[in-house]
Amino acid sequence: MTGLGALIKRNTKMFFKDKGLFFTSLITPLILLVLYITFLGNVYRDSFEMAFPEGMKIPGKLLDAAVGGQLISSLLAVCCVTVAFCSNMLMVQDKVTGAKKDFTIAPVKGTTIAVGYYISTLLSTLLICLIATGAGFLYLGKVGWYLSAEDVALILLDVFLLVMFGVALSSIINFFLSTQGQISAVGSIVSSMYGFLCGAYMPISQFGEGLRNVLAFLPGTYATSLLRNHALRGVFAELNAQEYPADVINILRDVIDCNVYFFDTKVEIATMYLILGGSAAILIGIYVIMNLMKKK
Repeated sequence: MTGLGALIKRNTKMFFKDKGLFFTSLITPLILLVLYITFLGNVYRDSFEMAFPEGMKIPGKLLDAAVGGQLISSLLAVCCVTVAFCSNMLMVQDKVTGAKKDFTIAPVKGTTIAVGYYISTLLSTLLICLIATGAGFLYLGKVGWYLSAEDVALILLDVFLLVMFGVALSSIINFFLSTQGQISAVGSIVSSMYGFLCGAYMPISQFGEGLRNVLAFLPGTYATSLLRNHALRGVFAELNAQEYPADVINILRDVIDCNVYFFDTKVEIATMYLILGGSAAILIGIYVIMNLMKKK
């Protein structure tokens, strides 16, 4: 345990010591928030308004809160994974500099080294994503706050589980990387594609049936839906309190992916948690097994 604690401390200090890596990881979610507000805000606003029947309108403040909830959930759905890849670069950098060889010479198990990388990356990524979450809450406080204390707690839980998933996924992929060029290539691919695959940029409900069915097998789909549900629960509760028709509210939930379907079966919130948490646990297990096999 002492060896694991020393590795976690060392890896965490190395991440924060690299100012370029740290500030890049930190500022990326904030830049994305500004870009989302600028470019996606109107798209989300139009899609939300178009879901209402002709002649039925939503109050301006409530609409702003709905758009804000979509923006924040999209931001967190992407950042919890992409920041993990950025934070996990130390694993590959140690291969490039030869520091990894020094660890293997020391009387420390390979699995201990692997777990040390995972936990330190988890801590670094979680810190940055919590800062991004705080920025998102400040934005919601400005445009329209309908979150309860329970909603806030559930959003934080969603972030934690998604960071666990993102760090495990990046650990498995980075296991096979050994050069700076490979790091850059993988980072670019993940940053450009993941937002579309998880439904953050465009709701999955807007895709064709075939693609929707394929994306229903990906854990990121359910992570985005969890964040959507908890960021917008207060908005839907207010719509219900103002006696908007239940079928209209349900259509809205379908349009923005609060309701997600596995083929024709609606996936419940509890099932989404099982999928996301189970996927994170499976990926962590695969990562540990890969390190055990490499040792053998």
